[in-house]
Amino acid sequence: MGMVIREGMALVIAGVVVGLATTVVLTRAMTALLYGVSPTDPATLVGTAALLLVVALIACYVPARRATKVDPLGALRAQ
Repeated sequence: MGMVIREGMALVIAGVVVGLATTVVLTRAMTALLYGVSPTDPATLVGTAALLLVVALIACYVPARRATKVDPLGALRAQ
């Protein structure tokens, strides 16, 4: 279960890092569209990244937990 969660979260963390870097670059161009928020508002960026990480962790955990309940020999015989 740890391997599945680790591999899934590695992809998510890479995506969050790329997304945050892209956000910092692109929000400079969208400054006129942002009302009441600075282009690189730390609370917004950290909150959004944290929410994404929590949702991704749940999305990795649920199938991994379900897979641990499957009998390996039964799964191999079914194929």
